[in-house]
Amino acid sequence: MLHRGRESTEGDGEPAVPMAWFYAEYIADELLRTGDLMPPTSMEFRAGRDALALTVFLSDTDGELSGIRVITQLETWLSLTAYDQPWQEWVQERLDDLAADAAASGRGVPSPDLELAVDAWRWLRETELLAPDLNAVPGGAAAGGEDEGPKVWTPAWQLGLPLGHLAIHLF
Repeated sequence: MLHRGRESTEGDGEPAVPMAWFYAEYIADELLRTGDLMPPTSMEFRAGRDALALTVFLSDTDGELSGIRVITQLETWLSLTAYDQPWQEWVQERLDDLAADAAASGRGVPSPDLELAVDAWRWLRETELLAPDLNAVPGGAAAGGEDEGPKVWTPAWQLGLPLGHLAIHLF
């Protein structure tokens, strides 16, 4: 996937189009919309889309994610986004590896795909969203309605990752 994203569509020095990242975002968006878990305009939806897009983009080590292979990758994405997995460490390691590969190849600048992936990761790490604090209520039951009860500021990736995982299950 990364290789296609670095190429110019014209071959005449035009800026490269980050097709690999756009394709990963498209897949993530479709998975989340199909699951109908959050309104597409919500910050939680964006967190889920970015977490899933990073998972899709970074798990494609062969650079050949095609439409037909999406179905075969669902189990991989489920395992990467599972609750007990160190997803955030995996993301950082893969981004570091891709940046090192770009530097070693002599390109000097990272691909537009990698730049967008790094931007998404930065947003997921640095943005906090207000979420229900399930640990604060004995037994995990919310007092009253969904909007009532204790809330806590949570990094966006911690909300987006389980949302993405559930969307894959629902697909």
